[in-house]
Amino acid sequence: MYPKLIAFHLPQFHPIPENDEWWGKGFTEWTNVAAARSLFPGHDQPRLPADLGYYDLRLPEAQCAQAELARRYGIHGFCYWHYWFHGRRLLERPVNEILRTGEPDFPFCLAWANESWSRSWLGDNRQILVDQTYSAEDDIAHARWLADAFADGRYIRVEGRPLLLVYRPTSLPDARRTTDAFRREIERLGLPNPYLVGINAHARHIDMRSLGFDMTEHHEPQLGVLPGVFTKASLKWKVRQKAYKVLGWPRHTFEYSDARSWMDRVLPKYPHFRSYFVGWDNTARRGKDGIIITGATPDAVGEGLRGVLQETMRRPPSEQIVFLNAWNEWAEGMYLEPDRRYGLRRLEVIKECLDSVEVVACES
Repeated sequence: MYPKLIAFHLPQFHPIPENDEWWGKGFTEWTNVAAARSLFPGHDQPRLPADLGYYDLRLPEAQCAQAELARRYGIHGFCYWHYWFHGRRLLERPVNEILRTGEPDFPFCLAWANESWSRSWLGDNRQILVDQTYSAEDDIAHARWLADAFADGRYIRVEGRPLLLVYRPTSLPDARRTTDAFRREIERLGLPNPYLVGINAHARHIDMRSLGFDMTEHHEPQLGVLPGVFTKASLKWKVRQKAYKVLGWPRHTFEYSDARSWMDRVLPKYPHFRSYFVGWDNTARRGKDGIIITGATPDAVGEGLRGVLQETMRRPPSEQIVFLNAWNEWAEGMYLEPDRRYGLRRLEVIKECLDSVEVVACES
């Protein structure tokens, strides 16, 4: 046996009326991906899909092809981002179709992306497109919708309990009210007490059990630990960033090995699920204002992942889960799907890592 790999899955690869209005007719994630441009010599842009092509998640064939590929290379399941705004859902069609049709026959769970949508892709956080609001009544309504997903036989469970992640636990005005409401209503509907996981992406070193969750997911990438991104940089990094500016490069450019080292230094001591990011370059969305992590080759990703899997194998069985970020975040340069540069190599490395950890476990 080896740890279960669950890959975050972005459902924004199909048009919706809201995105048509905000970003232009026919907008999907591919719009930004295809428009990306190389900003300096050796910059790996644009990222172009290979085997799966520019798929549309309205097509069941596209979802089945994704699941077949993920299963072949050892991915246990997908964690779909779930957009719930006080009873209103966005980008809901892929999950709706999964629940309605029973296809693909592949494990899945949900992560509630509980943050407002704004024009932040363009650097404008002030113009809110959809505001995230909360209420006790909405907690109950949300739990009732979630119960239908939790009842699906493919839904991923931990210790027999349906797994739900929440992206910004500290944004909940009363986190314990929400978690308690979810638990009570789900159990009232005849399902097991959900296994609630708070994602720690923006507030380091908060044990989410203190907010009513069962576990913390220590999210990656933790961009806040990179020098000068959100905090003051050392003199060394200020000099380097000025040099990049002279060259016309984005000033927030880092090496994958350096980024991994910084992020590994802030791992929490309390129980948590590991997350592992497989690359980052959001210049497809932000241009020269983006953050670029270079050198995230498949082999470099595999080198670090082996250590994460080995460490995870030493944990209790219920904690032997690693969340991969991500399956298909193409506009953030963070994906496992085949591209024209590396083909299937990213997925092949994932399978090699799993096989090597399984062999070590059997021999020990």
